[in-house]
Amino acid sequence: MTTTAPATRTSSSAVAGARRFAGTVSPSSSTLTPLDATEIHLTDGFWAEKQALNADVVLRHCEDWMERIGWTGNFDRAAAGLGDPGTPWEHSGIEFVDSEVYKLLEGMAWELGREREPALQARYDALVDRVAAAQEDDGYLHTSFGRAWQRPRWSDLEWGHELYSMGHLLQAVVAAERTGASPRLVEVGRRLAEHLWSVFGPEGRVAICGHPEVEVALAELGRALDEPRWVELARLFVERRGHGLLGQIEYGSEYFQDDVPVRDADVLRGHAVRALYLAAGALDVAVETRDDELADAVRRQWEATVAARTYVTGGMGSHHQDEAFGADHELPPDRAYSETCAGIASTMLSWRLLLADGDARYADLIERTLLNVVLASPREDGRAFFYTNTLHQRTEGVEPDEDELNARALSSLRAPWFEVSCCPTNVARTLASVEQYFATRTADGVQLHQYGSYDVDTVLDDGTPVALSVTSGYPLDGRVAVTWRGDVDREVELALRVPSWADGSAVTVALPGEEAGEAQGPTIVVRRRFSAGDVVVLDLPTTAEWVRPDARIDAVRGQVAVQRGPLVLALESTDLPSGTVNDVLVDTTVDPVTTPAGARVELSRSRTPAGGWPYGRSTATADPLGSVELVPYATWGNRGPSTMRVWLPVDDLEA
Repeated sequence: MTTTAPATRTSSSAVAGARRFAGTVSPSSSTLTPLDATEIHLTDGFWAEKQALNADVVLRHCEDWMERIGWTGNFDRAAAGLGDPGTPWEHSGIEFVDSEVYKLLEGMAWELGREREPALQARYDALVDRVAAAQEDDGYLHTSFGRAWQRPRWSDLEWGHELYSMGHLLQAVVAAERTGASPRLVEVGRRLAEHLWSVFGPEGRVAICGHPEVEVALAELGRALDEPRWVELARLFVERRGHGLLGQIEYGSEYFQDDVPVRDADVLRGHAVRALYLAAGALDVAVETRDDELADAVRRQWEATVAARTYVTGGMGSHHQDEAFGADHELPPDRAYSETCAGIASTMLSWRLLLADGDARYADLIERTLLNVVLASPREDGRAFFYTNTLHQRTEGVEPDEDELNARALSSLRAPWFEVSCCPTNVARTLASVEQYFATRTADGVQLHQYGSYDVDTVLDDGTPVALSVTSGYPLDGRVAVTWRGDVDREVELALRVPSWADGSAVTVALPGEEAGEAQGPTIVVRRRFSAGDVVVLDLPTTAEWVRPDARIDAVRGQVAVQRGPLVLALESTDLPSGTVNDVLVDTTVDPVTTPAGARVELSRSRTPAGGWPYGRSTATADPLGSVELVPYATWGNRGPSTMRVWLPVDDLEA
């Protein structure tokens, strides 16, 4: 009845001519072919609600804040000064705030690709016009450099973020091209890419940007516009890194990933967002140039990073000082940086690896990261965000001023906007296109990687139409029903991912006309000639379970976490009768009890005599607190200031 699917290689180019649209990633050749915004639609439930909140609130929130504090106005001032470049004007924000406007444009374009809502289209077009007006005659476009009173162009490649910002513009251009949202923005992107080719191409300057991002953007632009020069420029940037082209800084050249060539590195290191963007771009280059050695290097780095440098939530980055990966197993919960943007970049990388290899492990990490890092960032009303994602909040902190800028990592609760506000706009563009991570196709059928409620309407390479509806209360409810909405005139495959957190013996699948049976393996493949009305039901256990850390993760040795299906749970002081979470103990002899929204565990509070030397023979005792609710980690902090922890010390005071 069920088998584990062998990977087969198909080409997305076979149907490219028949489709106007494409998704965020569209490799010329891949094991799995991504679906685009015309082929998959969220219909109801958890993910549809998140995407609707993004469309209705988050995009407008980002737009309004950038207008209010002058980041969008930088383009107006730059455009007005094109005829009189010697007249100074004051630039608002740090040097890379252009990129936030570009991420907003990208998110708007993906929303317009789903529905041509007239008001959104008008706002989008107006913003495109303002950006386009600031482009210089030779194609250069940046509001922080190049004018008489500003730093010269390309004079600060370590910290200036020129290429980084332009990379985000090119990703917005890809979205505009693939959704048909703005031919004008596409033309802006063409001119900018030509400029970059002339400055940094084979005959140009041998240099790189301190913040990788242009690599992944150029590779996708080359795919979208069918221009191999842009892929070649991405390749040049990837190959130049690791040769000391950037200056030395206190964090070391690994901060910029400029210490070791990409193809020689064994693990992701340095600044987490930089490292992950670079790895995603390197894999795109490897796929387009058929460079197996480079692709294997990225796979090797992913493997090592997931095994020893990733939090239980999927978060990456354990250093606040340099926003960087720590050493292997250096994963302190209370100092977790786990930047939201790093979670998004990790998802981008895992998605590219999934398309290339078809390995369900990549989809597992996407699920974990989306549900426990990316969705932890936006407040439930969509008007405030976490920049970093600690796993242990020791003090309640204070609610931020809703009308003021906040320091990026200092807010103890979600803040409406930051001086460095890369995360809100990154969340916006991710939620606007999140369904594109959910399913793929091959010549043989359709693969479902993420669960929720959505429709798939696609055409296989031989012209066979596939129409199905997925319904589920995921992630809290593990029942997934797949209903075929049309007859299929030949045998096709339906592949269903079995998440790594699910106990294989408890996973069942029911086929049309058959009793449910146990399912084994990371992927269930059902092959048959489906008829309209056929239903395949996958049941995944979402009961709460203990999670124990690798003993080499010193910071959480002797502690446990609780996971309910794909959701990591957290204890908030809001749910305690009194006090903080800092001195609680958990009784692991009593299994967690699954509740509608989380789980309950038996807790006590450690009581130690006040004062004195805090080491030596323990005199602590435990006062029972009883059964206490744990909530999904991504929801913490929505009920006001609180202390919080994911890892709970085990009660061993009687030992």
